Amino acid sequence: MEPSIFAFIRKYSWKQQLLILGLTFLSFPPLYYSLELPKIIINRALGDPDGPWILFGWELERTSYLFALCGLFLILVLIGGGLKYVLNVYAGIVAERMLRRLRYQLYEHVLRFPLPHFRKVSQGELVQMINAETEALGGFVGDAFAVPAFQGGTLLTILTFMFMQDPILGLAAIAFYPLQIWLIPRLQRQVNELAKRRVRQVRRNAERISETCSTIREIHAHGTARWELARFSEQLGTVFWIRFEIYKKKFLIKFLNNFLAQLGPFFFFSIGGWLVIHGDITLGALVAVVGAHKDLSAPWKELLTYYQTLYDVRIKYEQTVSQFAPPGLQPAELLTGEATRVPSFSGTSLRVAGVSLLDEGREPILDGIELRFDLPCRVALIGPAGGGREELSLLLAGLLVPDSGRVLIDDLVLHELPEPVRARKIAYIGSQPTLIAGTIEDNLLYGLKQRPLRGAEPEGADKKRHARDRREAAASGNSPDPLDAEWVDWEAAGIRDPAERLPAMLAALAVARLGDDVYGFGLRGPLPSDRPELAERVLEARRAMRARLAADERLARLVEPFDPDRYNTNATVAENLLFGMPVGHVFDLERLASHPYVRKVLEETGLVGELQRVGYRLAETMVELFADLPADHEYYRQFAFIAPEDLPEFKAILGRATIDRLDRLPAADRDRLLDLPFKLIVARHRLGLVDEALQARILEARRRFREGLPASLLGAVAFFDPDHVNPAASVQENILFGKIAYGQAHAATRVAALLGEVIDAQGLRDVVIEVGLRAECGIGGARLTLAQRQKLAIAREVLRRPELVILHEPTAALDAADQPLVREALLHAFRDRSIVWSLQDQEWASRFDRVVVLERGRVVAEGTFAQISMPAREPAEAPG
Repeated sequence: MEPSIFAFIRKYSWKQQLLILGLTFLSFPPLYYSLELPKIIINRALGDPDGPWILFGWELERTSYLFALCGLFLILVLIGGGLKYVLNVYAGIVAERMLRRLRYQLYEHVLRFPLPHFRKVSQGELVQMINAETEALGGFVGDAFAVPAFQGGTLLTILTFMFMQDPILGLAAIAFYPLQIWLIPRLQRQVNELAKRRVRQVRRNAERISETCSTIREIHAHGTARWELARFSEQLGTVFWIRFEIYKKKFLIKFLNNFLAQLGPFFFFSIGGWLVIHGDITLGALVAVVGAHKDLSAPWKELLTYYQTLYDVRIKYEQTVSQFAPPGLQPAELLTGEATRVPSFSGTSLRVAGVSLLDEGREPILDGIELRFDLPCRVALIGPAGGGREELSLLLAGLLVPDSGRVLIDDLVLHELPEPVRARKIAYIGSQPTLIAGTIEDNLLYGLKQRPLRGAEPEGADKKRHARDRREAAASGNSPDPLDAEWVDWEAAGIRDPAERLPAMLAALAVARLGDDVYGFGLRGPLPSDRPELAERVLEARRAMRARLAADERLARLVEPFDPDRYNTNATVAENLLFGMPVGHVFDLERLASHPYVRKVLEETGLVGELQRVGYRLAETMVELFADLPADHEYYRQFAFIAPEDLPEFKAILGRATIDRLDRLPAADRDRLLDLPFKLIVARHRLGLVDEALQARILEARRRFREGLPASLLGAVAFFDPDHVNPAASVQENILFGKIAYGQAHAATRVAALLGEVIDAQGLRDVVIEVGLRAECGIGGARLTLAQRQKLAIAREVLRRPELVILHEPTAALDAADQPLVREALLHAFRDRSIVWSLQDQEWASRFDRVVVLERGRVVAEGTFAQISMPAREPAEAPG
């Protein structure tokens, strides 16, 4: 990256800056003549009753002359304003392009950081620098030459005009400029130093917030919230006192600027008035000078602000660039380039030649490693934790660069190969997998997205937008690759027929034993809107489920089906009223009664008062039941109507009125009571508050709700229909089309087994897994368990079939039952490929052709498992 902000501007936008300067210079003539015209109007059109009044060689009568001059003044103002508008818009576009370029370059540098550097830098600081701190830098780019040229030119134009009216008044206008030029920058320098301190402290605050998010479990486990709050409070206090000092100096600068600016009119009225009285200048000239001076203060302030910003931006740019250029930064051409020769992984060798790796304290992690493996091979790395197994695995995968020595494949230096070439041939599976924010399918296919294969072919308006976006990306120095192109390289995974894609993904999930988990996600996920042909198959499964339930009375008791004419006692009052699934956030089942349309339906059916009374009785029961129970008691989970912290509020509401006089309560209290019954489930809670008569009235409200639903709300609810799938409901809910009954022994387990039988009989299991592939993983895979993340990382590498796979304890996060099964499945999946496996379980090394023992960063034994197991080895001496 360029060392200074102006070098960055010159390299990437010098042509645009020249155009900005050209537009700036074009704006000066209209500005000058717009200052001259008021003087001519006052002196000639208004102050000279005798004439003649000549304009552009034409003699006019006095009134026409006045209006012609006024019209000319208006035209000049429009021309000047139009030029300024074009200038500002174009400068804004240039600034935004440069800001986009800068952020892109910084992000690219993050991708090029050596892995050990991420242990030294805070994620919060990187986010703060790329997103927030570059904003001021990008804004400055558009103003870098335009502001000093435009505002400086404006200032000189106005001063030229003033000196031409009278040199004394011109000198009076600039009398205090030398003082401002000397004093203001010194004060501003102090403000900028404080601003740098503030930026550094805000970065620390961002780091603290990021650390809190990542260690929240430890904070709660150790009860250290008060310590964390006190620590963050102290950091906020540091920012407060820095800002306090900034405000004092910043507004002192403003006070001095305003005071010195107002001294000009004092001199004009005193000196200028004396000159007018003695006839040395005309009144029109004085009025024009006073008007010009009002316009003079704006460009002068802008120039002072520009100087202040310039100093701050220069320092900020240099600080930012230095943070993104650590030692060992990967060359840019290796990040996305291609190789002239691709190494062979068969009939050649993998050599580790004198490799040493040092830690931050320059102590050896690996010390002079010498190894040679003939490919294909099956090698196990064993040894104690911290002995160098993980670091050697990362080196063999090309993810670390040795401090000395080389790793070679087919006589090519591994870390000098372009990253896409290396990634297509070598896979690494570690013990701490990280996933991208996306679906399970996105993560599963992530390893096949090294380059775009075929560009998208948009049509119509999309084609124009596509071309526009590509032009802007090129103008901003961003990636030219279209994101909507075909990126997944199925052929690299050995898949040429589109019909083989889903089976290949399912096979990869099976190796990692993740299929059942994805199947569960699919049951809980909605039907994909882009697969309308699945609707009929799901309806067929629903009919098969009904038939199974109808054929066995014991099974029939496990599910209460949805019926438009019946109240479902295993669903909440809210679900019975809506009789459908909310789409979006218009209807919230937790606060359904607060929606205006729902409230209108309740009032029309006379349910408002009745449900408020039910809410009152429910609150009475809860207050009495939970009076002496701790907040973590299981009753709170069973009767989840009132949170423990809300209990005192409802107790107070009960004390303000009896059930017969609820009208005495404030509207807010009545609304709180009205919300409570909507969470009631008759079969589960068995409180006797929703009797058959009330159920019938709720069914009437259900009918009115659906029949009177306004057109604007039609898309906010997906109603249950026995003959149609519900697009907002999950696959399981669509097949069951009912609620699992409360009070039946092991109902959920039995229904799940029955559901599985029906799905298998209908041949829908793969379809359900396909739906599960669309489940979101969350940021970094946060929605998945550690074991699920590990399994998904394994399945990802199995799918892309690399020539060489490096593994470091990839099954450590799995339970004891899954570990040996996944290990065996991995060995089978890569049976015709090279494997280097860093093992924690040393006994399992017997499954490999060759075993390397590492201790304290050195190879202490090498050979077959039988060879290294025969004599008892002496522990290696400590280095040095």
